Amino acid sequence: MCLLPRSDQDPNLLVGLDTCDDAGVYKLTADMALIQTVDFFTPVVDDPYTYGQIAAANSLSDVYAMGGRPLTAMNIICFPVDKLELSVLAEILKGGADKIREAGAVLVGGHSVEDNEPKYGLSVTGIIHPDKVLTNAGAQPGDALILTKPLGIGIITTAIKGELASQEEIAIAVGVMAALNKDAAEAMQEVGVNSCTDVTGFGLLGHSVEMARGSGVTMTLYSSAVPVLEPARGYADMGIVPVGTRSNLKYFNKFVEFAPDVSELEQLILADAITSGGLLISVPWEKSGLLMEKLKARGVKDASVVGEVSGKGDGRIRVVKEREI
Repeated sequence: MCLLPRSDQDPNLLVGLDTCDDAGVYKLTADMALIQTVDFFTPVVDDPYTYGQIAAANSLSDVYAMGGRPLTAMNIICFPVDKLELSVLAEILKGGADKIREAGAVLVGGHSVEDNEPKYGLSVTGIIHPDKVLTNAGAQPGDALILTKPLGIGIITTAIKGELASQEEIAIAVGVMAALNKDAAEAMQEVGVNSCTDVTGFGLLGHSVEMARGSGVTMTLYSSAVPVLEPARGYADMGIVPVGTRSNLKYFNKFVEFAPDVSELEQLILADAITSGGLLISVPWEKSGLLMEKLKARGVKDASVVGEVSGKGDGRIRVVKEREI
């Protein structure tokens, strides 16, 4: 949640600290605005190249969540030079550079420091037309909520750290985390939507609350419609759940009403602390079918309508098993 104090705003600052959005947006000209974001984290997988790809995709995602196009990126690296070979660092940076290239952006530099544990990410600058900026505060009553990637990543990466996950499960999780949200962002800009955020550390539940509170609306989520990586259900049932996921559920519970048939396991999955998750898009219901068609055509195969904006309100979320007609 936002802890930074508000400051006097420049009139060209289109998106700042007010709604805890995914990135800042600053208007440069009548037809161009700058998107700025930064993110980095510790390894979620053992392979350094794959870690670099995931960290870069996660950082780039904030620009896509605003509806923009990444332009440049700068590396942020913390590395224990006395514990790991420099070849490991080279692989991390190669993974990041390849993902930046895939996004159509340019790597322009970066900064590194010595640290006890590897940490990697990017500072990313993107561009967008000022009239096309998307925020997490634009959801409107009657909108459909579409999620573009499955949940369960945090649970599976916890299993990976515990050396419980199979190679197939690791490959599935890596495929989701390393996938750019580029195609989803292009599809939603083509169709026209009201609001967007990417689902990461606060889980679907937390980011839904942020969108609902920022937009001054209430929302309903359909737990059975939410895409989930199947191995995550089994691990969650075994109690293999990140501390952050349980913390999310405990914190956001005060904003959420769960229907009696939504199990504790489902609640945990909805709150799962995710790395490099999908976009949560609020789109007028009459456009939701077209957006789903565009997403599927672009290969965003897990996209699903997972809820609706119920009405004006104070940001509360209701979770039911299925859509109530």
